[in-house]
Amino acid sequence: MNGSNDDLWLYTISSKRKLINFNFKEIWRYRDLLVLFVKRDVVTVYKQTILGPFWYLIQPLFTAITFTLIFNKVANIETGSVPPFLFNLASISVWNYFRSCLTATSNTFSSNAGIFSKVYFPRIISPLSVVISNLMRFGIQLFIFIIFFLYYYLKGAQVSINESVLLFPLLVVIMGLLGLGLGMIISSMVTKYRDLKYLLNFGVQLLMYTSAVMYPIALVQEKLPRFAWLVEYNPMAYIIEAARYVLLNTGDLSVKELGFTIISTMILLLFGMLVFNKTEKNFIDTV
Repeated sequence: MNGSNDDLWLYTISSKRKLINFNFKEIWRYRDLLVLFVKRDVVTVYKQTILGPFWYLIQPLFTAITFTLIFNKVANIETGSVPPFLFNLASISVWNYFRSCLTATSNTFSSNAGIFSKVYFPRIISPLSVVISNLMRFGIQLFIFIIFFLYYYLKGAQVSINESVLLFPLLVVIMGLLGLGLGMIISSMVTKYRDLKYLLNFGVQLLMYTSAVMYPIALVQEKLPRFAWLVEYNPMAYIIEAARYVLLNTGDLSVKELGFTIISTMILLLFGMLVFNKTEKNFIDTV
């Protein structure tokens, strides 16, 4: 009789849960809610702004111009046959997707405390929706990059797309998962250590300088070999270098480095999910 009754329950709420509990079946059951969260993120971000989605275009363009003036014109960082502005625009577009995923998911518990305390659903739906919704922003910025790529190409600049361009979607997936994993770790820590919320933006800025956004990896290995390890052990540096390789045919794409990036991403993602699942049990008492 008990067995037949247990089969009727859709959900079982218990105070005891396994340390490792990745209920992907439940996440799939709430896929409609995931779609609603994605629509909410896309519509509400710039809903009350004057320029609206045009901010997606303004930010990378002005940042690329600034980087070109400071790092290429003043600091004389060479970008080979690739125009410096195009080099920086490609790097910034890729970096912005990762940064957006990381910063938004790191505020998951604090920004959703109200809804988390009232309604039950798999909490991981919220950071997942951020990673997916940011794809639209990234798509717009990638479209702008393509326009400038064609402009420089028609002007006779020595730019071309590498035959490995089919790997680019894989790089985007790795970026999203890496931002998701790190974001879940930070969001779990912020519930207890509020100072991390204020250090996050500063830390992201430092991470950008060690992610080879405005320079090739080979340059830091040549000029600063003692500190090159800061870049060499950074998975994002290899993602950005690989993205420039497939989009601009500059830099290098190493199978070894790509493998290191994938393994690092999966480790951080699994650890992030582990910490996230543990924190969601009692975070409401500390937020």
